[in-house]
Amino acid sequence: MSTYKKRAPKAPEAAKRDPLAALRMSDMVISKPFLPIELIAQIVDHLNAADMVRFASVSRKMHEMIYDDARWVQRLKKMGVWSDVEARRTGGGRLSISRPERKSTINHSLVNGKGRPELNINGLPASPRKSSTVARARDFDGFDMISLSGPTLEAANPPATKEETLHALENVKSVRGQARQEYGKVYKVLNLFYVDAIHAVSYQSTRIFSTFALPEQRALMFTNIRTFAMSDFSPGTGIREQRIHELIMQYDTAALLEFRSGYEYKDIAGRMKQYAHVMHMLNGGQSGVDLFLNDNRLLSRKSELGSVSDCVDYSLGYGQLSLERVQAYFDRLGNAYRQEAAVIHSVFPQPAEVSLLYLERFGEELLQPFLTALFQDARTRSTSVYLRVLSGSLQTTSKFVQDFALPENADEGMINRASAVLVKLFAPHLQSYLDEELAFFRQNAEREVERWDRNLAEQAASAESFLMSNINRTADKKDFMASFKKVVMMPVNILPSFSKPTIKRTDSGLNPSSRSDSPMPRPLTPALPSEAPTDELAAKAALMTSRLDNIKTLFSIDVALNLIHAAKSSLERAAQFIALGGPSGEIARERCSAIYLILVDTVGNKHVKTGFDKAIEHLSAYDARSQTPTNPTAHLGPVVAPLTTFVELVNVGDLIQQMLDVFFEQEIVRKGIARRDDFVAAPVKEKRKFEQMLDEHVASGLGKGIDVLMDEVEYLCATEQLPTDFNPTTQVFDAETVNKRASVFGVGDIDVSPTKPCLHIIDIISKHIGMLQGSTDKALIDVFVQEVAQRLFQALVKHIKRQRISPLGAMRLLSDLTAYTTHIASYRNPDVTLYFNALREVSQIYLFEAKTDTEIDEMSGIIADAERYRGVFTVEEVVEFAERRSDWLAIRSKVEGRVRGEGCLLM
Repeated sequence: MSTYKKRAPKAPEAAKRDPLAALRMSDMVISKPFLPIELIAQIVDHLNAADMVRFASVSRKMHEMIYDDARWVQRLKKMGVWSDVEARRTGGGRLSISRPERKSTINHSLVNGKGRPELNINGLPASPRKSSTVARARDFDGFDMISLSGPTLEAANPPATKEETLHALENVKSVRGQARQEYGKVYKVLNLFYVDAIHAVSYQSTRIFSTFALPEQRALMFTNIRTFAMSDFSPGTGIREQRIHELIMQYDTAALLEFRSGYEYKDIAGRMKQYAHVMHMLNGGQSGVDLFLNDNRLLSRKSELGSVSDCVDYSLGYGQLSLERVQAYFDRLGNAYRQEAAVIHSVFPQPAEVSLLYLERFGEELLQPFLTALFQDARTRSTSVYLRVLSGSLQTTSKFVQDFALPENADEGMINRASAVLVKLFAPHLQSYLDEELAFFRQNAEREVERWDRNLAEQAASAESFLMSNINRTADKKDFMASFKKVVMMPVNILPSFSKPTIKRTDSGLNPSSRSDSPMPRPLTPALPSEAPTDELAAKAALMTSRLDNIKTLFSIDVALNLIHAAKSSLERAAQFIALGGPSGEIARERCSAIYLILVDTVGNKHVKTGFDKAIEHLSAYDARSQTPTNPTAHLGPVVAPLTTFVELVNVGDLIQQMLDVFFEQEIVRKGIARRDDFVAAPVKEKRKFEQMLDEHVASGLGKGIDVLMDEVEYLCATEQLPTDFNPTTQVFDAETVNKRASVFGVGDIDVSPTKPCLHIIDIISKHIGMLQGSTDKALIDVFVQEVAQRLFQALVKHIKRQRISPLGAMRLLSDLTAYTTHIASYRNPDVTLYFNALREVSQIYLFEAKTDTEIDEMSGIIADAERYRGVFTVEEVVEFAERRSDWLAIRSKVEGRVRGEGCLLM
C-alpha cells in the first residue's frame, strides 16, 4: 500500500516569485512500509506449495527466499526421505541456493499492469519472447503449470503411473541444490491423493481405492500420504493429519477382520499372511500381533498338554516327582510350540519380534503357572527333591527356549530378551531356592565332619577301654570293697540296690561296629593287641602308642572328597542361575561364593585344623625313652614312628589342599564365580586363608616333629654310642685282629669308618626330610632342613662334650663328623654347612699324640687359631672340646699355658 501526501506550502511569498515552487510543493512523496526479513521467513515456512509459488512471483528477493534449497530440504527431512550422508557424498559439503538467471518481470502484453500473468515452473511471469513449452521441458519439477485459482490445486500435467505413485518416496534422491525438484516430484504424484483423502467420507470412497486394487498397494498409498502430510506446514495441518489417521485406522480394522478370518479358517499362507503385511505397513502390524497372542490356539488349550500330576512317577510304589516326566512335558510343549512358531515365521513380516512377544506371553500364561505348581509340590516332599527339581527345571526351560524359541542366527538382543523371560519365570523362586541350597550344603557338611569326629572319639574310647581294662577292673574291685565296708553295717532298708554293668565284648575285638552309612572305607586305628596289658605303665605306654599311630587318621581324604562332591553338586545347581544376568545372576554368584566359603571353612577349620591340633598335642606328649619298655623295636628302624606318622598327615593335608585348588579352578574360576587374580573376592581370600592356616599348622607340627627327631637323635647317641668308639684300647681287640691290621699309631689299625649311631642318625634325618619332598611348600622344607641341621649341630656338640676321646678314636670321630658334614652339604644350605665344617676342624685337636712339646705346640696353635673356625667357636669353647681328650690331665698345664701365650718373647 502507498499513501500520498501533499507537501504543505511553507513560504507563500517565495511561491509568487518562483513559478516552479508551486509545482514542487505539490510533488507526491511515496512511503513503502515493509516487514523484517526474519518475520517474512517465518510466514513462508507456514505456506503450502501453491502459496509459496505465488509468493515467489512478488519480487526477486522473495523468489530467492522461496527457492532456497534449505527450505525444501527441511520438508524432505520431515518426511524422512532426505539423507545428509548421501547428500555430502553426491553433492558437496553445504547447501546451495538456486539463483536463476535474472529475467525481466515486465509483461509487455499487459496494459497499465492489469490482467493475471501465467506462471512458469520458477513462479516467474512467462515472457512472450520465449516459448513456455521450452521452459517446461527444461525445468520440469512437478510445480509447472499450477492453476493458482483452482481450489483443488490440481496439476495440469498428465498423471504419473501407478508404480511411480507407489514408490514416489523411495525414489527421492538426496542431492544438494535439487531438493526443490525432488519435492516437486513427490508433490506431483501424492498431492491429489492427499487432498482427496482429506475430503473423503470413508477409506473406501478415496481415490486410493478407486485407483489401486490390491490391499498391499492401498496400504502403501495410505502410508505414503501420511508421510506426505508431514511436509504440510500450512494452518490446519493437525486436523488434516488426524483425518488421515482416522482413514488408516478404518482400513486397519478392516484388515484385522480379514486377518482373523484367515486364522480361524487356517488360511495361513493366504489372507492371514496378506493382511498381516497390510497391517504391518499401516501401523507396524501391532493389532494383528495382539490378536494372534490373545486368541492363540496353543494358549487356549494349555490344559490338554498336561499338568504337575503328570510329572509324578508311581513306578516305585509311591509318588515321586520325576525330572524325566518333567522333560516329557516340555517335549510335548515343544512340539506344539514349534507349530505356532512356524505360523509366526510364515505370516508376519518381522517374525523375530513376534516370536519374542509370543515367548513372553507363553511364559506368562503357561510356563509360570506350571512351574509354580511344580515347585510347591516339590517343596512339600523334601528339600533334596525341591533343589533337584527347581535346578533341573531351569535347565529344561533354558533348553526349551534355546531349541524352540530362538532361531539359530539369534543376535544378542534376542538372547537378552529370552533371558529376561527366564528371569521372570524363576526370579520369584530364586531367593528361597538359593537359601535352601546354602542351608542344605551347610547341614550336610557339618553332618559329615561330625560323623567322622564321632567315629574317631568312639574308636579312641574303645581303644582306651580295652588297654586300661585290666587296670580298671582292679581299681573297680578296690572301690567296691571300700564301699562295702562303709555300708555293710547300715540298715537293710536304706541299702541301695546296684549291679555292676558289664562290658560287652564282640568276637571282632574292640573295633566298634561301623554304621552302614559311614563313609570310612578303612579302619580308623590299627589293630590292637590281642590281650590288654596288665601293668599300668605298660597300658599307658600302649595307649600313647595307639594315639600316635592314630595321628594319620585325624582327618581324612575321604571326608574331604565327600564334602567336595557335595559342594560340586550344589554349585552345579546354583551356578545355572548366573547365566540369567542382572540382579538375579549376581545373587546366584554370591550364593555360589558362599557355598565355596562353607566348603573351605568346613574342610579347613572344622576338619583339617582340628586334626592338626590333635596331632600336635599327641606329638608333644611323645617321649622317646618311654617307648622302650613296651616297644623295644621303636628305635631300630630308619624312621621315628610318630614323626613319620605326622609327615603322612602332612601329605594328606597337602593332598586336600591340591583337591581344593583343582575345585577352585574348575568350579569357581571356570564358571565365572570369581577371577583368579581378584584378590578382594571372598573365594580367593578364603582360599588363601586356608593355605595360610595349613602352612602354619604344618610348621608348628614340624617344629614339634623336630623336637621328637632330636630326642630320638639324643637317645641314639646315648644308647648306641659305645665308650670305646672314640676311646679304644688294645684290650678291645683280640690278638688275631691286632696282628692282622697294619700299625699306624703303634697299637694296631683302628676302624676309620663312621660309627653305627652316626649312620643311624643320618639315615633317620634323610628319611624324614625326604618324606617332606612334594608334600609341602619348598620354603617350608628349607626352613625345616635348616632347623634340623642347627639342632643336630647342637646335639653333636653336647654329645662330643660327653665323650672321652683318645688319639686312637679321633679318626672315627673325624669320620663321623665328615659324614655329617657331607650329608648336610647335600641340602645346599651354606649357612648351616659352615657349622659342621667348623666342628670338623675342632675334631683335629684329638689327632695329636701330645707326647712331645712339638705336638703340644701344634695342637695349641690349632686351638688358639680363632679364624680357623669362622666365628662358630671361640678359643674358650675349643678349649672345652680339648678337655675331652683322654690325656687332658697330663697335658692341661702345657696346653693352657701355650694357648694363653706363656713363654713367648717380645722381640
